[in-house]
Amino acid sequence: MKLKWGIIGCGGIADRRTLPGMMLSETSECYAVMDANPKAAEACRDKYGAKFATTDYNEILAMPEVDCVYIASPVFCHKEQALAAAKAKKHILLEKPLGLTTEESLEIIQACEENGVKLGVGFMMRYHAYHQAIKEIIAKGTIGDIVSMRAQFTCWYPDIEGAWRQDKKLSGGGAFVDLGVHCIDLLQYISGLQAVEVTGFSATQTFNYNVDDSTAMVMRMSGGALGIVDVNFNIPDSAANNPLEFYGTKGSIIAVGTLGQEEGGNVKILACPEDTGYDAKQSRITVEPIELKVDFGNMYTKEIDAFANAVINDTEPPVNGRNTLSVQKIIDAVYTGGGGKIN
Repeated sequence: MKLKWGIIGCGGIADRRTLPGMMLSETSECYAVMDANPKAAEACRDKYGAKFATTDYNEILAMPEVDCVYIASPVFCHKEQALAAAKAKKHILLEKPLGLTTEESLEIIQACEENGVKLGVGFMMRYHAYHQAIKEIIAKGTIGDIVSMRAQFTCWYPDIEGAWRQDKKLSGGGAFVDLGVHCIDLLQYISGLQAVEVTGFSATQTFNYNVDDSTAMVMRMSGGALGIVDVNFNIPDSAANNPLEFYGTKGSIIAVGTLGQEEGGNVKILACPEDTGYDAKQSRITVEPIELKVDFGNMYTKEIDAFANAVINDTEPPVNGRNTLSVQKIIDAVYTGGGGKIN
């Protein structure tokens, strides 16, 4: 059985990553595509073998053949389109973030629950083979209790005329919304800890748009661990390492280059065999690093298949509105007041 998908917003990430991932799926097929730009919609239809192309998402929602919709439109469109899709009884995979605010996100979640449709969220980096492996290693206690962790995600995103991500009314924010959401989600998901309080600073240091090109934040996690997130639109891609780090009472896990749109990078584990006691000289006794090996795949195919299997088997999508809502709460807390407690 293959589910038939309607694609709402078929440029950008949909064309660059998600639809190519869907083409590799055994659970899903692209049935209809929609974009405000008719040429983009027609090109997408031809490229991915869809049956229909339109500029009106309501036409897709009216198609009885369509089982699910993937909404990859700009964030300011999410609420309207997701509420309409829920009313039309279409299961929804919605790109991150859910909405412009926590309130919008809650409206979308509640509408899906009231209409009995599945809601998935586009945090595809959870499916990275390294991230799955790191989560398992931490859960086994290999590096002890987590005391500190960090995720840094950056890119170069200069002023571009007409770019919706550079207009707060359309995007909800800048680097923190676009990149930071992945960092927050991964730190919570991989560690199994939840942020209970946050503090952070946002700035526009380099460019002229009205969203942040730089944000840094600290989270106090359940259990007392600290999590650091720093994201930038003003660091050249060739200068970026995008580290993902976890430090515990028995060791550490350092990933480099795993944050992105492709599975890759490398991961090293430093696990101390036993408590060596206090060393006043703080001599750094070398522990032979273990380089983690995994089999890479396509995160977007995994994301599509996980959501489709939830629809087929009538189970909860593993990445859903409820278990990612805290990400939006953290974003709002930092943007509106520099931080606060997270309920």
